[in-house]
Amino acid sequence: MATPEFSWPHDMRLAVSVVVNVEEGAEESIADGDRAPEPVDELQVVMSKGRNFGNESNYDYGIRAGAPRVLNLLRDYGVTATFTAAALALERAPDLAKQIVADGHEICAHGYRWAHQHWMKEDMERDFIRKAAESIDKTCGKRPAGWLSRYVLTENTRRLLVEEGYTYHMDDYSDDVPRWDIVDEKPILISPYALDTNDMKMWMDASYTPDQWEKYLIDTFDWLYAECAESPNKMMSLGVHLRIVGRPGRMKAFENFLAHAAARDKVWFATRQEIADAYAAQVPAPV
Repeated sequence: MATPEFSWPHDMRLAVSVVVNVEEGAEESIADGDRAPEPVDELQVVMSKGRNFGNESNYDYGIRAGAPRVLNLLRDYGVTATFTAAALALERAPDLAKQIVADGHEICAHGYRWAHQHWMKEDMERDFIRKAAESIDKTCGKRPAGWLSRYVLTENTRRLLVEEGYTYHMDDYSDDVPRWDIVDEKPILISPYALDTNDMKMWMDASYTPDQWEKYLIDTFDWLYAECAESPNKMMSLGVHLRIVGRPGRMKAFENFLAHAAARDKVWFATRQEIADAYAAQVPAPV
């Protein structure tokens, strides 16, 4: 299917979307009544019962040490990012929430908790989606426009998002440009995300180094930037996590990429909301 003609504001060539995932404090936890501790662990120690205090402290690191580093780096490079936040994480870190808002970043919903929703019945999933928006509105002073699931969604997710007033959805990996989807004759903008550029690779594979990640990011950027010489409308997604990229040995790779991208002409560091608005202004929803 042909991509509709559109261009980025101010004759920009490539949009770079930095997505900062805030999950720390909202992960699965025995202390919160879950049956088992959070299985996503840099050491990959999966426990079926009992508290994994070591992994809990790994998540704490993201709030205590990682967040200030990430915010400072974004500020240094003048990058406005989208913070995809599990709402409970911001409830438990109100100072962080205030700083994200004060720095002008967008907050997108990443669930009420950092939890899978693929097993949820419709009513439960609706409550999960609604509760996330209400919580973020209370914590940050504004309802989120967008949504990113913990990877797996349901056949009801997109319809529920439309019904609950969300205007864009990131659970898609199929393109480098936005597009419209129609659910029950109502539009929602699909803002594709990417997993190949995500810093989670450095947690899930100990052999994957920051140098390798940095090179992959730069290669991705350079290829898209070259393609945009002919069609200046593509976007690059870069997903990071406070507890992962916020470690000192990984921050330099993140900085090197930002410096590389910032040194090029007509690169637009944009939030997902800005990208959605720019697309919608030029490509009306087909309803």
